[in-house]
Amino acid sequence: MTCSAPAADEWAAGLIVLPGVYRPQADTRLLAAALGDEELGPRTEVLEIGTGTGALALHAARRGARVTAVDISWPAVVTARLNALRRRLPLRVLHGDFAARTARLRFDLVIANPPYVPAPLIRLPSHGPERAWDAGPDGRTVVDRICSAAPALLRPGGALLIVQSRMCGPQQTVDRLAEARLAAEITATASVPWGPVLRSRRAWLESQGLAAEAEQREELVIIRARRP
Repeated sequence: MTCSAPAADEWAAGLIVLPGVYRPQADTRLLAAALGDEELGPRTEVLEIGTGTGALALHAARRGARVTAVDISWPAVVTARLNALRRRLPLRVLHGDFAARTARLRFDLVIANPPYVPAPLIRLPSHGPERAWDAGPDGRTVVDRICSAAPALLRPGGALLIVQSRMCGPQQTVDRLAEARLAAEITATASVPWGPVLRSRRAWLESQGLAAEAEQREELVIIRARRP
């Protein structure tokens, strides 16, 4: 399905956003729309990787799911906890690397809006807002980790929803998930204008063959993978 980025909805209204925390944008909205198609209930265990403001985790909690959210950024963890308190919704928010904090846990649904913007530096940033988007020269550093971890995170019949840019190879993500014996496919796309981060590194992206000259729009992709 190809669509325009959906408009902001009530799930994102009135959020507290502390400095340095990723504010919900077009990729968050596209993932929220995909989340809306999933069946959730009181027995559904949900994990959000890289929760940021907690908007999507709280969207799932409002629908009755039991939700765990994890983020490597302390400001994001504090923000998500504040938003959960403000909305009076139960949300377990963990700080740290998602793989370490969820070891031996299993979920019915995993959602992720990971860093996926290609960046000149190989090493991921250790602080600052760039942690929410910089993902190494091919934009796949965190995406690949999620692909590798997904089978162990999912219960039988469980699903992964992940959003990324066409710039960092969605078919590669589908293939890696398939290699991990998950049934994966692209389920939605949205075309959005380039934001300030992409515009600031246009020359580098073009030199790496990741963007065409004078390109003005980015295609976002939702990939859904299911464990048999």
